Amino acid sequence: MSRFVMLSGPSCVGKGPLHNALKRLYPHLERRLEKLVLFNSRAPRPGEQDGVDYHFRPRQEIEALRLRPSTGSGHRSGQALRGREGYIVLDVRGDLQALDVENLREVLSGEKDAFFEGNPFVPMEALKSPLLSDVPKLSVFLSPLSRDEILFLRDPDRRISLPDFVTDVMRRKLLRRTQRQKRILSSKDLENIERRAGSAHREMQLAYHFDYVIPNHDGEDSENWDAFYYPIGDARRALLAFAAILSGEETGYAEKWERDLLP
Repeated sequence: MSRFVMLSGPSCVGKGPLHNALKRLYPHLERRLEKLVLFNSRAPRPGEQDGVDYHFRPRQEIEALRLRPSTGSGHRSGQALRGREGYIVLDVRGDLQALDVENLREVLSGEKDAFFEGNPFVPMEALKSPLLSDVPKLSVFLSPLSRDEILFLRDPDRRISLPDFVTDVMRRKLLRRTQRQKRILSSKDLENIERRAGSAHREMQLAYHFDYVIPNHDGEDSENWDAFYYPIGDARRALLAFAAILSGEETGYAEKWERDLLP
């Protein structure tokens, strides 16, 4: 039976490189995944393509989808956004995103799994939405910290603010990624980095809802994904764990978090 596979985590945690590594080294698993293309109100990043990475649309056009049913597949720039099933519309770190439910069901009616890669707010809505209550789901959260590290850091004797710690970790990753993409950063770039880094702790608090949590220190800023023929370090461990999960095999690297792990 086809599933809705969701790979999620904070911005820059390494979701994109993980998917690319799966495509390169486990093509038989990746071929079973059909990536869902969401609507997004933000501008494309360098290298992103409309209709491939997202359907990039004005914010007001996506906002209007809250009141409309969906179109199914075949979105084109300027096409009217209307149809039958409906959309899941969310504000995500200041950007508006929308998932076309009819498009999801079209994918699931075939032999492939529908695949979402992105922020955890869309999977959270998918897990509780009555529109998707009958859809089989597999959810994986990619985390910049392991359960053991969180337990260590939250010890009151260490006097560490976990939200500040996580923000700092993700800020560094986001800065390196954005500098690699743009070289010179604008004030708008820096504001976007702060917004995404500041959201990471809140997003990690949602990880206990997911079937699996994969710790990964090699974010999108890390060369461990593609500097060599095969990923090394945490990039390799995350890839092996994700491949095992997709195959229905046991993996000792993935974790299951309790609800109160992150205060």
